Amino acid sequence: MYHKIKQILCSVALCVSLVLPTIAHANPVNETPSAMAMTGDALFVRPLMFVTTILGAGVFIVSSPFSALGGNIGESFEVLVEGPFETTFVRCLGCTLNGRKANDVVEQED
Repeated sequence: MYHKIKQILCSVALCVSLVLPTIAHANPVNETPSAMAMTGDALFVRPLMFVTTILGAGVFIVSSPFSALGGNIGESFEVLVEGPFETTFVRCLGCTLNGRKANDVVEQED
């Protein structure tokens, strides 16, 4: 029984390891948000994330001495300030992924 379970787990691990390289070559996500997504983003999400950015900066300033002692001041800045800032100001309107939307998207031929 133990040998059978071990054999099945090894087979599953082998299959997963063969699939991972194909995931790395997948096409980039090209988001085309709808008008409703853009409106909801502009009216609700952006103002909320702006407030989150300001509150995160305040929490970062207060907790920075403790973060410096713990050696993770860079991580705390990324989570408390940089992440909300990018979501508020860098993300395209209505998109769900952070970062600028590429103007020229190159399609891969199958």
